[in-house]
Amino acid sequence: MLRVSNMTVYRLINAGQLSAARVGKSYRIREDDVDKYLEARYTEAG
Repeated sequence: MLRVSNMTVYRLINAGQLSAARVGKSYRIREDDVDKYLEARYTEAG
């Protein structure tokens, strides 16, 4: 959904900018949290 690398997502999670739950060795991110992240950083061109 974000169209960024896995490393970028890990950095966002570690920085606290993107909410995620740790399950074993991987992370789970809710679609709502991704939408909130994108809305907060959306800028309109023009």
